[in-house]
Amino acid sequence: MFPLHWELEPRFIPCLLNPDRPGRHHELDVTSAFPLSYPGGEQMTTFRGDGRSILVGVTGGIATGKSVVAAMLEELGAPSIDFDVLARRVVEPNQPAWHDIVGFFGESVLAADRTLDRAKLADIVFADADKRKTLENLTHPRIRGEFEAEVKAIRGHDPDAIVVAGVPLLIEADMQHLFDHLVVVYAPVEVQVARLMDRDGLQRGAAETRLRAQLPIDRKTEYADTVIDTS
Repeated sequence: MFPLHWELEPRFIPCLLNPDRPGRHHELDVTSAFPLSYPGGEQMTTFRGDGRSILVGVTGGIATGKSVVAAMLEELGAPSIDFDVLARRVVEPNQPAWHDIVGFFGESVLAADRTLDRAKLADIVFADADKRKTLENLTHPRIRGEFEAEVKAIRGHDPDAIVVAGVPLLIEADMQHLFDHLVVVYAPVEVQVARLMDRDGLQRGAAETRLRAQLPIDRKTEYADTVIDTS
């Protein structure tokens, strides 16, 4: 676990309730450069809070600490939805997305137990933008459906909930319109590379290739209501 040079306190959650603070860059749109198939702003504005429930997006770059921040907010009482968990759920064996992926990429991307070999699939799609786009088209609509269901379930149980969603590609997919408050978890590129090499056992070139598949972290901070530096 990398050291964090900050601490989330209970007072942090109330400060998430001002989605219109100066500096919020809803007008910036990067979908032409990163044309993903997560739902965009117009499709998803109904998920923003109605003055009671608040939807908080937590994003950042690879290996910046997004999951750590989301987990800390959850410890403070905010229900959390992890898009990485949803992404794994929709590609479990014999799910529709699993069948589509195997149909396109072939059974070579399967492990011995018939689950997806995520490392092998990652090597393929991070080396080929068209194949990455195909994978996103096969999975993201299913992830959206899971997300919608979870948000509705949480709000049905607690109409005043502050719901935290950890979304790796939130800004690339132009999803910032969805959230009442956007938290970007930041670390310098060199720190990201070092963490990714250590965490995933990658060579520097492979780690840098994965970073290039996302919007640079400095650009992501331009969209933030709150920036948390974990370097």
